[in-house]
Amino acid sequence: MDEKMLKAMVSIGAIKKINIIGHGARFHVQANTPNGAVTAETTQGKLKTWATLDAAAKWVRALGMGTAQIRLADWQPQQRELRI
Repeated sequence: MDEKMLKAMVSIGAIKKINIIGHGARFHVQANTPNGAVTAETTQGKLKTWATLDAAAKWVRALGMGTAQIRLADWQPQQRELRI
C-alpha cells in the first residue's frame, strides 16, 4: 500500500497500529488494518525501505501516527546489502 493510501487510512482511523520492522540492514513499515497487515510500498509497488530507524520513524510520524512498535529481532546493522 502506498503512502497516499496509508495516510488516508490513518486519517479516517482505519489504522490503529504500525510496526517498524528491522530486517537485514534496512527498516520497513507494516500497518495493521481491519482486513489484516499491509506493508508500505513505493508508487512502483516495491517494498519501501529506510536505512535508519529515525528516517522510518519520521515517515510514520508524517502519516499522522504518534506511536509505532519497533521490531529489531532480524535487524543486522553491520550486514552489507546486495545491489541488484
